Amino acid sequence: MGPDQAAELMRQVLREALILGAPVLLAACVTSFLISLVQTLTSLQDQTISTVPRLLVVAGVLMAGLPWFLDRLMRYTLALFSDFHRFLGMG
Repeated sequence: MGPDQAAELMRQVLREALILGAPVLLAACVTSFLISLVQTLTSLQDQTISTVPRLLVVAGVLMAGLPWFLDRLMRYTLALFSDFHRFLGMG
């Protein structure tokens, strides 16, 4: 495997990781922003008020998106294995 192929493989892996991680991170960020806004407006600064809802939202997004996440990962893995000979230099 040459440096160009290694760079291309790493680019594909990072792209898939970004696509799979984006919904969860976006949901956590939006939830954190809304809770921080409510805490600021109500002068409540308890740490558990911001942590528990964020964990629940992230768990909900993971459960709701699990079929899509798994389908995306399976398609990527199958595409990677079908092109595996290219990375080994066998054709």
